This record gives sequence, structure tokens and C-alpha cells, in this order.
Amino acid sequence: MIIAEFSIVPLGTETTSVSRYVKVALKELKELEKEGGIKIKPEAMGTIIEAKNLEEIFNAVEKAHEAVFRLGVKRLVTEIKIDDRRDKESSIESKINALK
Repeated sequence: MIIAEFSIVPLGTETTSVSRYVKVALKELKELEKEGGIKIKPEAMGTIIEAKNLEEIFNAVEKAHEAVFRLGVKRLVTEIKIDDRRDKESSIESKINALK
């Protein structure tokens, strides 16, 4: 599995709070998670995605990104970190368990 963390920051909005935008992005991700293929874990400063391949990661990030634009945002900064480990299987849980 590939694990990625991403965050979306809308710029030029009327308020300093971004929760409205984060909720819309998460709604898109939860729909993808229901369909299968990805697993998500929302965190305080970003969202973790687990998927079988990069295509699924990028598709999920794109859907969340576009959902925020549909709210009328004129500019977004989206940051993605990808952990693509190929020497052994990895998952969100295995990474957390390694810290115990």
C-alpha cells in the first residue's frame, strides 16, 4: 500500500476558518472510501490516504481539490507527501504500530 498525507489551503476566502472547505473535501474522500480502494484518516493538519497505487492517491486528492473549488474558491494550495515503500507491505496501522 502507498500512504500519502495531503492538505488543501484555500486562499483569498472571506474568513480565516477553513473547516467549511475541509468538510467538503472530506465528504468527497469518504464517498471514495465507501466505494473501496482507499482508506482515509483525517488528522488535525491534513488527511492520510492509503491506497494500492499512485493513481488512486492522485484521483482522491484531485476529487477533494475540485470539490473545494466548487465552493467558489479562486485559489488553492494543495500539498502532498507520499510514502511509497516497496521493500515490504505498509499501512497506516503498521506505521502507527512501529511507533509503539
